[in-house]
Amino acid sequence: MSSQPDPRIIVALDYSAAAPALTLVRRLDPTRCRLKVGKELFTAAGPRLVEQLVSAGFGVFLDLKFHDIPNTVGAACRAAAGLGVWMINVHALGGRAMLTAAAEALAGLPNAPHLVAVTVLTSMRAADLLEVGVSDTPEEAVERLTRLARDCGLAGVVCSAREAAALRARHGPGFLLVTPGIRPAGDKAHDQVRIATPAEAVRAGASHLVIGRPITQAPDPLAALTRIESEIEGMLP
Repeated sequence: MSSQPDPRIIVALDYSAAAPALTLVRRLDPTRCRLKVGKELFTAAGPRLVEQLVSAGFGVFLDLKFHDIPNTVGAACRAAAGLGVWMINVHALGGRAMLTAAAEALAGLPNAPHLVAVTVLTSMRAADLLEVGVSDTPEEAVERLTRLARDCGLAGVVCSAREAAALRARHGPGFLLVTPGIRPAGDKAHDQVRIATPAEAVRAGASHLVIGRPITQAPDPLAALTRIESEIEGMLP
């Protein structure tokens, strides 16, 4: 991997076009944050935008949550690696064969991105899981899927901060825990359910915090980033 600084904050570029995303990015610092490109922006702007962000010095988390047959997911992971991104993800519910295919597709590649698995979306409650046939609580499902991802050679998982402390205790300091659903105290939850403040997430053991609207919709995004950095500074080892 690159020797660039290792900022914990990943700014979610939840935009429908490249222009506003690039306007925001020009106000940020690649030594202080990474960027997340998800389905909406990638569908609108494509690989070219990702390459622009990488060229600007940002570590990019390509958040496309691949979930398909093993061969297709392996090929998609190799294609994503070719864009020079820092991290990619797949859905742990794709199962052992798919997760293994994803990990094997990246094995041996120069500067391969970190591969993490989405466990349970932070918008889901126990009732939502039950409706799709999962009788576990969110915490139980996250732990089971995390064990599977680790067994298949993945670098970490995407989970809510509510599960981070238990996962950190069980899986040790080197395992990546990427936590969306981060809201500074007093901010609206929007469509997230299992949320936490930045300080709570870091205290629980999160390695990286995905934060969107509290930064992207702030009048001064860099000032908002600075406030969040200050909030978590006292929690860092």
